[in-house]
Amino acid sequence: MQDQDTNKTDAGSQDIRLILENGVAARVASVVEPVIEQLGYRLVRVRVTGMNGCTVQIMAEKPDGSMGVDDCEIVSRAVSPVMDVEEPITAAYYLELSSPGIDRPLVRPSDFARWSGHDTKIEMAVPAHGRKRYRGFLRGVEGTHALLELPDAPEGADRIVSLPIADMSEARLMLTDALIAESLKRGKDGLEPVMPEPEAVERRRSAPDVKLKAAPKPKGGTVPKPKSARAPKPDARKLNEEN
Repeated sequence: MQDQDTNKTDAGSQDIRLILENGVAARVASVVEPVIEQLGYRLVRVRVTGMNGCTVQIMAEKPDGSMGVDDCEIVSRAVSPVMDVEEPITAAYYLELSSPGIDRPLVRPSDFARWSGHDTKIEMAVPAHGRKRYRGFLRGVEGTHALLELPDAPEGADRIVSLPIADMSEARLMLTDALIAESLKRGKDGLEPVMPEPEAVERRRSAPDVKLKAAPKPKGGTVPKPKSARAPKPDARKLNEEN
Protein backbone atom coordinates (compact mmCIF):
# COMPACT_ATOMS: atom_id res chain seq x y z
CA MET A 1 0.00 0.00 0.00
CA GLN A 2 1.34 3.42 -0.91
CA ASP A 3 2.08 6.14 1.64
CA GLN A 4 -1.12 8.09 2.11
CA ASP A 5 0.63 11.42 2.72
CA THR A 6 3.11 11.34 -0.14
CA ASN A 7 3.79 14.80 -1.52
CA LYS A 8 6.81 14.22 -3.71
CA THR A 9 6.92 16.53 -6.72
CA ASP A 10 9.45 16.94 -9.46
CA ALA A 11 11.70 19.98 -9.64
CA GLY A 12 9.93 23.31 -9.79
CA SER A 13 10.86 23.70 -13.47
CA GLN A 14 8.71 20.64 -14.18
CA ASP A 15 5.67 21.95 -12.31
CA ILE A 16 3.83 22.83 -15.49
CA ARG A 17 0.17 22.53 -16.36
CA LEU A 18 -0.56 18.90 -17.20
CA ILE A 19 -4.33 19.23 -17.64
CA LEU A 20 -4.73 21.29 -20.81
CA GLU A 21 -7.46 22.76 -22.99
CA ASN A 22 -8.66 21.61 -26.40
CA GLY A 23 -9.78 23.44 -29.54
CA VAL A 24 -10.39 27.18 -29.34
CA ALA A 25 -9.56 27.32 -25.62
CA ALA A 26 -6.15 25.77 -26.37
CA ARG A 27 -5.44 28.48 -28.94
CA VAL A 28 -6.34 31.17 -26.43
CA ALA A 29 -4.14 29.54 -23.77
CA SER A 30 -1.14 29.42 -26.10
CA VAL A 31 -1.50 33.18 -26.67
CA VAL A 32 -2.11 34.39 -23.12
CA GLU A 33 0.01 32.02 -21.02
CA PRO A 34 3.41 33.55 -21.92
CA VAL A 35 2.05 37.03 -21.17
CA ILE A 36 0.63 35.95 -17.82
CA GLU A 37 3.89 34.27 -16.82
CA GLN A 38 5.91 37.37 -17.70
CA LEU A 39 3.78 39.29 -15.20
CA GLY A 40 4.63 36.83 -12.45
CA TYR A 41 1.26 35.05 -12.47
CA ARG A 42 0.27 31.52 -13.49
CA LEU A 43 -2.44 30.47 -15.90
CA VAL A 44 -4.87 27.96 -14.40
CA ARG A 45 -7.49 27.29 -17.09
CA VAL A 46 -9.12 28.87 -20.12
CA ARG A 47 -12.77 28.24 -20.93
CA VAL A 48 -14.72 29.42 -23.96
CA THR A 49 -18.49 29.30 -23.52
CA GLY A 50 -21.57 30.48 -25.42
CA MET A 51 -22.60 32.80 -22.58
CA ASN A 52 -23.58 36.26 -23.92
CA GLY A 53 -22.80 35.02 -27.41
CA CYS A 54 -19.20 34.12 -26.63
CA THR A 55 -17.30 34.50 -23.35
CA VAL A 56 -13.61 33.77 -22.82
CA GLN A 57 -12.90 33.05 -19.16
CA ILE A 58 -9.26 33.12 -18.09
CA MET A 59 -8.42 31.80 -14.61
CA ALA A 60 -5.09 32.94 -13.22
CA GLU A 61 -3.33 33.15 -9.86
CA LYS A 62 -0.13 34.16 -8.11
CA PRO A 63 2.35 31.37 -7.30
CA ASP A 64 1.02 31.36 -3.72
CA GLY A 65 -2.52 30.74 -5.00
CA SER A 66 -3.95 34.19 -4.28
CA MET A 67 -5.60 36.48 -6.85
CA GLY A 68 -7.33 39.76 -6.06
CA VAL A 69 -9.34 42.26 -8.07
CA ASP A 70 -6.26 44.42 -8.76
CA ASP A 71 -4.42 41.34 -10.02
CA CYS A 72 -7.26 40.55 -12.40
CA GLU A 73 -7.11 44.10 -13.77
CA ILE A 74 -3.35 43.85 -14.32
CA VAL A 75 -3.67 40.59 -16.23
CA SER A 76 -6.67 41.83 -18.22
CA ARG A 77 -4.85 44.96 -19.40
CA ALA A 78 -1.89 42.84 -20.50
CA VAL A 79 -3.67 40.02 -22.35
CA SER A 80 -6.38 42.08 -24.04
CA PRO A 81 -4.13 43.78 -26.64
CA VAL A 82 -2.32 40.50 -27.32
CA MET A 83 -5.65 38.80 -27.98
CA ASP A 84 -6.55 41.64 -30.38
CA VAL A 85 -3.34 41.13 -32.37
CA GLU A 86 -3.16 37.32 -32.37
CA GLU A 87 -6.93 36.79 -32.81
CA PRO A 88 -7.23 33.24 -31.47
CA ILE A 89 -11.01 33.80 -31.71
CA THR A 90 -12.45 35.29 -34.89
CA ALA A 91 -15.89 36.20 -33.50
CA ALA A 92 -16.83 38.96 -31.04
CA TYR A 93 -16.38 37.85 -27.43
CA TYR A 94 -16.47 38.95 -23.81
CA LEU A 95 -13.19 38.66 -21.89
CA GLU A 96 -13.51 37.59 -18.25
CA LEU A 97 -10.60 37.36 -15.79
CA SER A 98 -11.09 35.52 -12.51
CA SER A 99 -9.37 33.71 -9.70
CA PRO A 100 -9.75 29.91 -9.74
CA GLY A 101 -12.33 30.12 -6.93
CA ILE A 102 -12.53 28.05 -3.79
CA ASP A 103 -13.69 24.84 -5.54
CA ARG A 104 -10.89 25.35 -8.02
CA PRO A 105 -9.60 23.21 -10.85
CA LEU A 106 -6.30 21.42 -10.25
CA VAL A 107 -3.92 21.45 -13.22
CA ARG A 108 -0.34 21.15 -11.87
CA PRO A 109 1.34 18.51 -9.69
CA SER A 110 1.84 21.19 -7.02
CA ASP A 111 -1.94 21.80 -6.96
CA PHE A 112 -2.56 18.19 -5.97
CA ALA A 113 0.15 18.41 -3.30
CA ARG A 114 -1.04 21.75 -1.92
CA TRP A 115 -4.64 20.58 -1.51
CA SER A 116 -3.84 17.13 -0.15
CA GLY A 117 -6.55 15.86 2.20
CA HIS A 118 -9.46 17.56 0.44
CA ASP A 119 -12.42 16.00 -1.33
CA THR A 120 -11.76 15.97 -5.08
CA LYS A 121 -13.62 14.92 -8.22
CA ILE A 122 -11.57 13.69 -11.19
CA GLU A 123 -12.61 12.97 -14.76
CA MET A 124 -10.14 10.92 -16.81
CA ALA A 125 -9.69 11.52 -20.52
CA VAL A 126 -7.96 8.11 -20.63
CA PRO A 127 -9.45 5.44 -18.35
CA ALA A 128 -7.29 4.38 -15.39
CA HIS A 129 -7.82 1.15 -13.47
CA GLY A 130 -10.90 0.55 -15.60
CA ARG A 131 -12.63 3.81 -14.62
CA LYS A 132 -13.00 7.34 -15.96
CA ARG A 133 -14.69 9.01 -12.96
CA TYR A 134 -13.26 9.24 -9.49
CA ARG A 135 -14.12 11.00 -6.25
CA GLY A 136 -12.09 10.76 -3.10
CA PHE A 137 -9.54 12.46 -0.88
CA LEU A 138 -6.23 13.68 -2.24
CA ARG A 139 -3.19 12.08 -0.64
CA GLY A 140 -0.51 14.05 -2.45
CA VAL A 141 1.46 13.26 -5.59
CA GLU A 142 4.27 11.05 -6.79
CA GLY A 143 5.98 12.73 -9.71
CA THR A 144 3.21 13.38 -12.23
CA HIS A 145 0.69 11.01 -10.63
CA ALA A 146 -1.97 12.09 -8.13
CA LEU A 147 -2.75 9.82 -5.20
CA LEU A 148 -6.45 9.52 -4.37
CA GLU A 149 -8.05 7.68 -1.46
CA LEU A 150 -11.32 6.04 -2.49
CA PRO A 151 -14.01 5.77 0.21
CA ASP A 152 -15.94 3.38 -2.05
CA ALA A 153 -13.06 0.94 -2.59
CA PRO A 154 -14.16 -2.71 -2.23
CA GLU A 155 -13.19 -4.45 1.00
CA GLY A 156 -9.70 -5.83 0.76
CA ALA A 157 -8.74 -3.63 -2.19
CA ASP A 158 -6.13 -0.89 -2.05
CA ARG A 159 -7.90 2.34 -1.10
CA ILE A 160 -5.17 4.50 -2.66
CA VAL A 161 -5.01 4.74 -6.46
CA SER A 162 -2.34 6.47 -8.52
CA LEU A 163 -3.76 8.49 -11.41
CA PRO A 164 -1.64 10.08 -14.19
CA ILE A 165 -2.43 13.80 -14.13
CA ALA A 166 -1.73 14.24 -17.84
CA ASP A 167 -4.49 11.70 -18.62
CA MET A 168 -7.12 13.71 -16.74
CA SER A 169 -9.65 15.91 -18.53
CA GLU A 170 -10.62 17.71 -15.30
CA ALA A 171 -9.82 17.65 -11.60
CA ARG A 172 -11.69 19.92 -9.22
CA LEU A 173 -11.97 20.42 -5.48
CA MET A 174 -15.41 19.77 -4.03
CA LEU A 175 -16.96 22.53 -1.96
CA THR A 176 -16.96 21.33 1.66
CA ASP A 177 -16.86 22.87 5.12
CA ALA A 178 -13.22 21.78 5.41
CA LEU A 179 -12.33 23.58 2.19
CA ILE A 180 -14.08 26.77 3.33
CA ALA A 181 -12.21 26.58 6.65
CA GLU A 182 -8.92 26.22 4.76
CA SER A 183 -9.74 29.32 2.73
CA LEU A 184 -10.42 31.29 5.92
CA LYS A 185 -7.11 30.10 7.34
CA ARG A 186 -5.35 31.35 4.23
CA GLY A 187 -6.77 34.80 4.95
CA LYS A 188 -5.44 34.71 8.53
CA ASP A 189 -2.02 33.71 7.21
CA GLY A 190 -1.87 36.82 5.06
CA LEU A 191 -2.98 35.29 1.77
CA GLU A 192 -5.99 36.40 -0.23
CA PRO A 193 -8.96 34.44 1.19
CA VAL A 194 -11.04 32.80 -1.52
CA MET A 195 -14.71 32.56 -0.62
CA PRO A 196 -17.66 31.46 -2.77
CA GLU A 197 -20.94 33.26 -3.20
CA PRO A 198 -23.59 32.34 -0.59
CA GLU A 199 -25.58 30.49 -3.24
CA ALA A 200 -22.55 28.35 -4.00
CA VAL A 201 -22.15 27.32 -0.38
CA GLU A 202 -25.83 26.41 -0.17
CA ARG A 203 -25.97 24.47 -3.42
CA ARG A 204 -22.36 23.19 -3.42
CA ARG A 205 -21.85 24.71 -6.86
CA SER A 206 -18.87 26.46 -8.42
CA ALA A 207 -18.70 30.25 -8.15
CA PRO A 208 -15.40 32.10 -8.83
CA ASP A 209 -15.03 34.85 -6.26
CA VAL A 210 -13.42 37.49 -8.45
CA LYS A 211 -14.65 38.37 -11.91
CA LEU A 212 -13.60 41.15 -14.23
CA LYS A 213 -15.70 41.31 -17.37
CA ALA A 214 -14.75 43.56 -20.27
CA ALA A 215 -16.90 44.88 -23.09
CA PRO A 216 -17.36 42.51 -26.04
CA LYS A 217 -14.36 42.41 -28.36
CA PRO A 218 -15.55 43.35 -31.87
CA LYS A 219 -14.46 41.67 -35.06
CA GLY A 220 -14.07 44.01 -37.99
CA GLY A 221 -15.10 47.02 -35.92
CA THR A 222 -18.62 45.73 -35.30
CA VAL A 223 -19.93 45.54 -31.76
CA PRO A 224 -22.82 43.10 -31.17
CA LYS A 225 -26.01 45.10 -30.75
CA PRO A 226 -28.49 44.21 -28.02
CA LYS A 227 -31.96 43.30 -29.07
CA SER A 228 -34.27 46.30 -29.01
CA ALA A 229 -37.20 46.17 -26.63
CA ARG A 230 -40.60 46.42 -28.26
CA ALA A 231 -43.68 47.88 -26.61
CA PRO A 232 -46.55 45.38 -26.32
CA LYS A 233 -49.31 45.74 -28.87
CA PRO A 234 -52.62 47.15 -27.48
CA ASP A 235 -55.54 44.79 -27.00
CA ALA A 236 -58.14 45.63 -29.69
CA ARG A 237 -61.02 44.31 -27.53
CA LYS A 238 -60.16 46.65 -24.66
CA LEU A 239 -60.04 49.61 -27.03
CA ASN A 240 -63.53 48.80 -28.38
CA GLU A 241 -64.92 48.49 -24.83
CA GLU A 242 -63.48 51.88 -23.85
CA ASN A 243 -64.98 53.50 -26.97
